[in-house]
Amino acid sequence: MTQAAATQRKTPFDRFLDVIEKVGNKLPDPAVLFLIALATTWVVSAILQGREVRVPKAGGEFDVLTVQNQLSGKALVTLMTRMVTEFVTFPPLGVVLVAMLGLGVADKSGFIGAGLKKLLGFTPRALLTPMTIAVGLLSLVAVDAGYVLVIPLGGVIFYAAGRHPIAGIAAAFAAISGGFCANFVPTALDTILAGLTETGAKIVDPKYAVNPLCNYGFTIASSVLIVSLGWFLTDKVVEPRLARLKVDGDPNEMPKMEALSAREERGLVAGALTMLLGIALLVLVSLPQSSPFRGAAGGLTERGAPLMASIVPLILILFLVPGVVYGYVAGTFKTHRDVVQSMAKTMNTMGYYMVMAFCAAMFIYAFNTSNLGRLLAVTGANGLSSLGLPTGVTVVGMILVCAFVNLVMGSSSAKWTLLAPIFVPMLMQLGISPELTQAAYRVGDSTTNIITPLMPYFPLIVTFTQKYHRATGIGTLISVMLPYSLTFLVAWTGFLLAFWSLGFPLGLGASYTYGG
Repeated sequence: MTQAAATQRKTPFDRFLDVIEKVGNKLPDPAVLFLIALATTWVVSAILQGREVRVPKAGGEFDVLTVQNQLSGKALVTLMTRMVTEFVTFPPLGVVLVAMLGLGVADKSGFIGAGLKKLLGFTPRALLTPMTIAVGLLSLVAVDAGYVLVIPLGGVIFYAAGRHPIAGIAAAFAAISGGFCANFVPTALDTILAGLTETGAKIVDPKYAVNPLCNYGFTIASSVLIVSLGWFLTDKVVEPRLARLKVDGDPNEMPKMEALSAREERGLVAGALTMLLGIALLVLVSLPQSSPFRGAAGGLTERGAPLMASIVPLILILFLVPGVVYGYVAGTFKTHRDVVQSMAKTMNTMGYYMVMAFCAAMFIYAFNTSNLGRLLAVTGANGLSSLGLPTGVTVVGMILVCAFVNLVMGSSSAKWTLLAPIFVPMLMQLGISPELTQAAYRVGDSTTNIITPLMPYFPLIVTFTQKYHRATGIGTLISVMLPYSLTFLVAWTGFLLAFWSLGFPLGLGASYTYGG
C-alpha cells in the first residue's frame, strides 16, 4: 500500500490524533515544559495576588484561600531554601528509584524475562491485553507501585509476545491512571474519599455518615467496564496506529523468546520459590492482630497502615532477593559485584527521569503554594452550582469540571478536599446522595490523568516508551492515550447514569437520593 493510499484510509479521528501528536511533539522537552509551567505560575500568581475564594465548612463557616505571589522576594527565597528538600521528597522520585533497584536486579539477572517466557507459554496472545489491564487495576491496592512495576512489564510482555510494546505500556497506563477509581477490591482511596465526602455532607446534615465502601458496587462494575473498553481500544484502535512506530530500542535490552535452558529452568524455580517464601513470610507476619504492619484501627489496608507505607520497600526485597537467587543458579551472576553492577546499570537509565523529576518538583511546589489550583477548582465548582441546571445535567457538569481540574491538580484527595464541601452539599439540596456525588467525582478524577504532562508520573511513562521508540515525545504519548481518555470519560459517565437510572446498588450503606 502506498503512503497516499494509507493517508486516504485514515478516519477523521486518526487525522485528529495525528495533529495532536505533531503539535505535542513540537512542545519543548518535558523538563523544559515544567520550567515554563513554573514561570507561568510565578507570573499568574503575581497578577492574581490576594484573590480570595471561600470553601464552605461545617457549621456555616468558611475557609478562605488566598492566591500567594510566587514572584515575591520572600517566596523566591523560600523556594531556594526548600529546593533540595522538595526534590528529594518529590513523591514519585523515591518510589521509582527504590523500586527500580529491586526490579533492576530481577531484570538484569534474567529472572523477569524467564518468568515472562513461562507466563506467555500458557497465556493466549489474544488475552494479554485484558490480563494486563486487570493486573493494572489490582495494582492500585499498592497505591503508586503499579507505575513502576506493571507499566514497564506491560511493554516487556507485549514485546516478548510479538506485539507492539508501547501498546502494552498504554494498556497498563490506561488501567492504572485512567481507570484510577475503579477496582475489584477495596483500596485505601475508598476510606480517604469517604471521609472527605462525610465532611462535606455534615455541612447540611451533621449526623450524616458515609460508609467507606459506599461505592464498592459501582467500582466493581466499573472495573469490568474499564477492562472491556481498554481491551477493545488497545487491540482495535491503539495498537494498529502504533504499527507505524518502529521499535528501535537497544537490542541488548530487549526480552528474548528463546526456550529456557536447563540451568535457566532451575534458576526460575529457585527464584520463584524464593519469592513465594517471601510472600508467605509477609502473610504470616501480617495476619496476627498484633502485627506491626497493622494501622491504628487494626487494618492492613487502612490509611496510614505500615503495610501500605511499606509497599515500595517490599517490592525492592521481593524482586531483589529472587533476582539474586536466579542469577547465581542460572549463572548470570558470578559474584556480588554483578549484583551491584545490575543496580548501577538500572540507575544509569533513570538519569533523564531524575532531571524531569527535579523540574516537575519545582513546578508542583510553586503551583501548590500559590493556591492557583485551588482557585481554579473552587471557581469552577461555584460556577457550575450557580447555573441552576437540571439534576442529571448538573452531575454530568460536575464530572466535566473534575476532569478539567484533574489536568492541573494531581492529588485525588487534595481535589476532593476542595470540591467535596461544594458539590456534596449542593447536590444534597437537589436530593442527590453524597455517595452518588462521590461516585461522579471518581469518574471525573480518573479519566484525564493519562493525557496531562503535569501528572507527576507522566514523564516516567515517556521514559518507558523511549526504551522501545527513541523518538517518543509528549505528543506521541498523548495521542496514544487520548482514545482511552475520551472513551473512558464518555462511556463511564453514561455508565454511572445508567447505574443510577436502573437502581443498581452503589455500595454498602449507600442510596442515590437524599431526603433531608
